[in-house]
Amino acid sequence: MNDMVLQKLDGGLLTITMNRPDRRNALNPDMTRGLVEAARRAAEDHEVRAVLLKGAGGTFCVGGDVKSMAEGRAPLPFEAKMVNLRRGMEVSRILHQMAKPVVAQLDGAAAGAGLSIALACDLRVASASVKITTAFAKVGLSGDYGGTYFLTQMLGSAKARELYLLSPVLSAQEALALGMVNRVVPDAEVDAAAHELAMSLAQGPSITLGYIKKNINNAEHLPLEACFDAEAIHHSRSGETADHKEAAKAFVEKRKPAFQGH
Repeated sequence: MNDMVLQKLDGGLLTITMNRPDRRNALNPDMTRGLVEAARRAAEDHEVRAVLLKGAGGTFCVGGDVKSMAEGRAPLPFEAKMVNLRRGMEVSRILHQMAKPVVAQLDGAAAGAGLSIALACDLRVASASVKITTAFAKVGLSGDYGGTYFLTQMLGSAKARELYLLSPVLSAQEALALGMVNRVVPDAEVDAAAHELAMSLAQGPSITLGYIKKNINNAEHLPLEACFDAEAIHHSRSGETADHKEAAKAFVEKRKPAFQGH
């Protein structure tokens, strides 16, 4: 286990906590490695039905550790730097593509690569006072961890250009109005609200939720007929699950279904 990235599995919900509160959960090589390991575990562990990603100490993640960048380390060749960065960026790809829903709890600040990772998740619950910004241009960097991809898909290229080139600091309400976050709650309630939402997904029809996520990911890049073919396969498969049969029975009996995730 990596003490900079904590993992807790409870009731099908894997909570992944970035744990460098003294540095506002800025990413360093150990944390990046831990995040990729945790994301892989979430994707591959059949006991995990949903994921909650959060930061310790009241801050989600301020992105790369700019202070340590300024201090300078032994210079690496360009190719080595690129390989190292690309390895860490896998956390965003895995969170986005895994067949399980992922909720990000945004409080304090979500900036730079921290925002990119949050955008890779499926849903974002924000505290009322959170500050959200791309941040990269202000430190002379172009952006990593998939933020330009996710923001362009989410908001369109015109708004993505604005948020990256000008790097404004958005309030929670501004981010909500744009559709970057799904819910805004009072600061004191963000822990409970994010956990409740993530746990509701962990207790849902897991196979079906995975296929819903796949359908939407397909819609971002596949042509219409390929999306239709995949929808037909996924819908038919979902109809064979015990969870679908339970939901249909519960509908007839006018009660809430009890999903088992299979």
